[in-house]
Amino acid sequence: MDDLRHRPIGKRPDTIRFEGRILYLLDDAELVGAQLHDGADLDPTPDLRERLRDQISTDEITPAYICYFYDETLGEFPYLGLRCTNAATGEKEAPVERGSVKDGGFVCSVAGKRRGKGSSREQSPYAELMAGIRIVVGESIERIYNENCQNLGILTTTDFSILGRIRAGEEIPLSVFTEGKDEITRQIIEYGGLFEFNLARLQGKATVPPARSVAGGPGSDAATRPMTVAEKIFASHWVVDAANDVLGVPAVEPGEAGFFRTDIRFSHEYVTPMSAIFFEEKVGVDAKVRDPDGILFFRDHLTFLHKAMSQERIEMGLLDVANQLEVKQREFSEKQGIRLYGEQKGHVMGSEAICHSKILEDYAEPGMLIIGSDSHTPHAGAIGCVAFGVGTTAIFNSWVTKDVRARIPASFKVHITGTPKPGVTAKDYMLEILRHPYIRDGHAIGQIIEYAGPAVKALSVDERATMTNMAAEVGAFTGIVAADGKTVDYLVAERGMDRARAEALVEGMQSDPGAEYVKVIEIDASAIEPMAALPGDPGNGVYIEELEQDPVRIEIAYAGSCTAGKKEDMDMYARVLREAEEQGLKIHPDVECFIQCGSIEVREYCREKGYLDLFTRMGAEWIEPGCGACINAGPGITRGADQVSVSSQNRNFPGRSGPGQLYLVSPYSVAASAVCGYVTRWEPGKQFEPITPHRLVTVDP
Repeated sequence: MDDLRHRPIGKRPDTIRFEGRILYLLDDAELVGAQLHDGADLDPTPDLRERLRDQISTDEITPAYICYFYDETLGEFPYLGLRCTNAATGEKEAPVERGSVKDGGFVCSVAGKRRGKGSSREQSPYAELMAGIRIVVGESIERIYNENCQNLGILTTTDFSILGRIRAGEEIPLSVFTEGKDEITRQIIEYGGLFEFNLARLQGKATVPPARSVAGGPGSDAATRPMTVAEKIFASHWVVDAANDVLGVPAVEPGEAGFFRTDIRFSHEYVTPMSAIFFEEKVGVDAKVRDPDGILFFRDHLTFLHKAMSQERIEMGLLDVANQLEVKQREFSEKQGIRLYGEQKGHVMGSEAICHSKILEDYAEPGMLIIGSDSHTPHAGAIGCVAFGVGTTAIFNSWVTKDVRARIPASFKVHITGTPKPGVTAKDYMLEILRHPYIRDGHAIGQIIEYAGPAVKALSVDERATMTNMAAEVGAFTGIVAADGKTVDYLVAERGMDRARAEALVEGMQSDPGAEYVKVIEIDASAIEPMAALPGDPGNGVYIEELEQDPVRIEIAYAGSCTAGKKEDMDMYARVLREAEEQGLKIHPDVECFIQCGSIEVREYCREKGYLDLFTRMGAEWIEPGCGACINAGPGITRGADQVSVSSQNRNFPGRSGPGQLYLVSPYSVAASAVCGYVTRWEPGKQFEPITPHRLVTVDP
């Protein structure tokens, strides 16, 4: 720390000139290729803007296999997963090749709505940075991706007039990029990144404004304002005086920016190695992290990669590259004395747990503030804590400071009433929410989604976790459910916590009457039918009955992931499969069915309940804990574009689980589809109707 307090640090110049070309990410494969390979420079006309690709996910900027790299090599790979339409054939193509962006001399990259949605992987903006991109433009930009850009020093804007100024070679004031930003974000941009700003903060050169509730003057009445449960947690974790460990302010309100003390910081093998490299390069090879007991590492994303990687990529050396992620994380963990949930020992293959599963099972408590290196970190919000995903730079900075910067987001509420029909689950609620115009049109980006109402109160903690987990698909900052009696029961039953302590933790972890929400969405659970999200986006929700008139045949059914690998999810799979078994059925002959749990604890629960034997008898393949097919890194992925799969995971962006067509459904529906051979729903007591198989079925004499 003494060394950091004396390092030279300065701000960027007041004006910047961008020397380089502008790359337009269009839904036109030919025009994208012309820019990359023919040197074409396009005019930013209104027609061109209409043709920009919307909804470009980080899976498309850097597909999962690209993230095996964690250094400047990433500069060879941005946009390799970008899917664009071939105007002549109408088919989707991937026009970007390795090295083509870096070789093209581009300094600016332009896209449409919801740029950078999905995974929180900082490899995406880092790949852009290493390819020469210094400014990204989008009609709207996702919160985590935007913060990752800022933390790395990439400038971001939604102002398209900047394009003409870049083309003209103008000196552009830095204030163009800081205008309207909170005080902390402005300084991060001015200093060129989060670590550089933190150096300035340690040296007293950068200022952190106090909360309005303690600052006096205009807005000082904020101390008495009613707060949401999330705002209460932010208020209690506000860092007032880092040097003297003073935390907490009377109240906060949306728009305020500060640093917040974390209770838990975790990362997995996709992120830990890059964070470790940053830490060693910028802090020191022999430096020690702050409070290692509050840090957790997980080996959960790539445990089954060798079962999913193509022979071609193995021969390219990518499996060896990916295995180095595990090595680097393990070595850094041992050096720093940090708890690592690694691979299971012995002959059983798999992880000890998926990070989100373990955080909820063993660590999260009501009122905590948790950060993790994954967009699905909000999973833990199911018991009334603020848990949100951050990028590599934010994780590595938290190892130094134990805090995280945030701007208090506005909150919106989804209020669900009514009694759901049999077979309707929290996943169906989420697919209904995701197709709501407020979410589809990007209004929820960066906000906190609070789930409330009688139908939410009726859900178990496991089902609530499905909803908070999928706040990532909403594009929200995080998702949260107020703590209540079910939270207490969960902590007592699952953790063995003393009931009095659990009740004390829950006390006050509810939103105040009169708390402010920018939007309240009312949903009647009784009007919802079992749903499926059509391939390409979780927001493409339809009622499954609309698909059953012309059945969508499937070849793969994947039941699992952090979203759907919990105990109650296993209850759902087992309920459907047991009913099918009673009708003399098994997994459909045309279907490969995989069931994967989120932790060893869930596996043992399945063993005790007899589910493992049931799944085997029915013809499903059991997979030990891990992320797997959900990130194109395990059994259950499609191998060809013509394959169709159905899954209870959280997202189905192009290429997410292989090149095929992926339908998202609930745990009940994925099990029913596996039995019937097409995308279908489950109705209790109703006869299953399997489709005629393509494959020959051999009957034992």
